[in-house]
Amino acid sequence: MAAKRLIFLFFSFPFLLQFHFAAGQNSVKAAYWSAGSEYPVSSINSTLFTHLFCAFADLNSQTNQVTVAPANQARFSSFTSTVRSKNPNVRTLLSIGGGSSSPAAFASMASQASSRKSFIDSSINIARSYNFHGLDLDWEYPSTPTEMNNLGLLLNEWRTAVNNEAARTGTLRLLLSAAFFRNSDYYTLVYPITAIRNSLDWINVMAYDFYGPGWSNVTGPPAALYNPGTQVSGNYGIRSWICSGIPENKLVLGFPFYGYAWTLVNPNNNGFFAPTTGAALTPGGDVGYGQIRSFIAQNNATEVYNETVVSNYCFKGTTWIGYDDTQSIRAKVTYCKQNTLLGYFAWHVGADDNWILSRTASQTWGS
Repeated sequence: MAAKRLIFLFFSFPFLLQFHFAAGQNSVKAAYWSAGSEYPVSSINSTLFTHLFCAFADLNSQTNQVTVAPANQARFSSFTSTVRSKNPNVRTLLSIGGGSSSPAAFASMASQASSRKSFIDSSINIARSYNFHGLDLDWEYPSTPTEMNNLGLLLNEWRTAVNNEAARTGTLRLLLSAAFFRNSDYYTLVYPITAIRNSLDWINVMAYDFYGPGWSNVTGPPAALYNPGTQVSGNYGIRSWICSGIPENKLVLGFPFYGYAWTLVNPNNNGFFAPTTGAALTPGGDVGYGQIRSFIAQNNATEVYNETVVSNYCFKGTTWIGYDDTQSIRAKVTYCKQNTLLGYFAWHVGADDNWILSRTASQTWGS
């Protein structure tokens, strides 16, 4: 009897490992690496993360297959081995799409079973051939009820396919995640909650880009955790996902390692919601955290942390920048822990400054 039990355990051990791996994560301390940033993969301090996203793979609108641009193939194929040289336990996911991809291409792909299958099969093949541990969808954004319904079909079929592939090959199942809008509805269009809950290991809630000079003529907290009197905040978004039926332990709160710079109308009116004439410092006003710290140091800029909204800003003359610094990052990670969320993620590692924000987040999570 003891021998039979040992034999059973021996043959079931791989299954148990796979079940543990696939059933959920203990926590997610994650960040995206963007190929467009040109930040070297070898410079990533992967010890500060449990998961890293490699962004972005592309969707071929003609074949509906996932592809990697020739310029990125070497970096993508070695991404996992490179980041694991510093942290053998970090898990990597290939992210598909992104803000500069075509929403119409994703909508077309998701509209037919055959094109969904092309997408799914090619995504699994490329994830395996490049040694990723999972796949991440960043479709920004489904914009009709039909597209939301098709997103649900895509997610359900994706989960079935990765389950079948793992069972057939005897490998650990690929993780599945997706980056979604800050709320459980995209401007009244409700996400397919049941499919999301049943098919994804977690979702990355993009709780940022609330205010920016491209769409706001006043200064504002780009990634406010709270924003009294409005629905434009990270907390409102998280609460909407929970109320819609997504468990806390499938929610990962996103925050930016960049900010937005405006030009003030009046340098003496320099708080939140001050009138502006447009972007400052860059054409779109977007500025990485490292650049913000340099601006502060070079200009002796005034720094302010607003704990009511949980956001930082600085100003000098007519230049005003809203961003997240160590105080707001610490408060947001504490919020994740207090609300039993699965974790946090940042966009993107290349914009950090000597790992100040990444280290603050990791240490706060572990404290």
